[in-house]
Amino acid sequence: MAMDSEITKANEKVQEGYIPVTGGQVWYKIIGVHNSGIPLLVVHGGPGASHTYLQPLEKLATKRPIIFYDQLGCGNSDRPDDTSLWTLERFTEELHQVRNYLSLDSLHILGQSWGSSLAVEYMLTKQPEGVKSLVLSGALLSTSRWIEDQRAYIEQLSEQAKNAILHCEQTGEYESQKYQDAMMEFYQKHVCRLQEWPEYLNRAFTEINLSQYQYMWGPSEFTVTGILKSYERIDRLDEIKIPVLFTCGEFDEATPRTTSYYQKNLPGAKLHIFPDASHEHHIEKSEEYIAVVHDFLDSVEK
Repeated sequence: MAMDSEITKANEKVQEGYIPVTGGQVWYKIIGVHNSGIPLLVVHGGPGASHTYLQPLEKLATKRPIIFYDQLGCGNSDRPDDTSLWTLERFTEELHQVRNYLSLDSLHILGQSWGSSLAVEYMLTKQPEGVKSLVLSGALLSTSRWIEDQRAYIEQLSEQAKNAILHCEQTGEYESQKYQDAMMEFYQKHVCRLQEWPEYLNRAFTEINLSQYQYMWGPSEFTVTGILKSYERIDRLDEIKIPVLFTCGEFDEATPRTTSYYQKNLPGAKLHIFPDASHEHHIEKSEEYIAVVHDFLDSVEK
């Protein structure tokens, strides 16, 4: 295993290293190593993406250590070509192994998109002690509702894009330029609405492990063919007994309607909707997002 290392970055102590997990090693980074607050463990989306697009969350490290890690198969972590490792259960166990390796006796967990699925699954299956709260951003907790919401969004696209999506879903021509163009029209409305995407978001897309993404999810955000197609957890949300904050954008793939439904099924949960923002609302409304999460974590600790 590679040795952990500490470097100084922007006047904050940064620790990086590798953690042995089932199937290989995953890379992690801690910003604000010596900060006194309760650590926040960040679980990125995907599947197959990396922590890269969550760069704005580094600003949360003013009070507490912020911990990022790349799930197995993506980013700086090992990339074994073994689909038996690409399961909800193994990625949940991986989160558990990361926490144990870093001795995070007390922590908050922030899950974005697919990362929220892992955070919830961890709470339900491991029933861990010491988790003070969850922040679930752009949450995926019901694939059936996700699909329903994306189909409604597709109806609002241009006729050209809508027809291309429907045609390619029938023929399986997902690599066609027409499907790719329609996908980008959708993404610019519901993934990130900024006219110019930041470099770190573009990099996250270009570096994604497509094999993993397609096996677990599908060819795009709105065409779901992978093993997560039957994922549903709404009926178990009331088993979570710690404070929870849901966040979503006004035009999020995790729509305000569905996210509000999650909130209603999790007693005591809070919800913040970011206007004129979408799935990457932590990028589009970065300052507001940081302030909302700061306030929530502070309120939990008080």
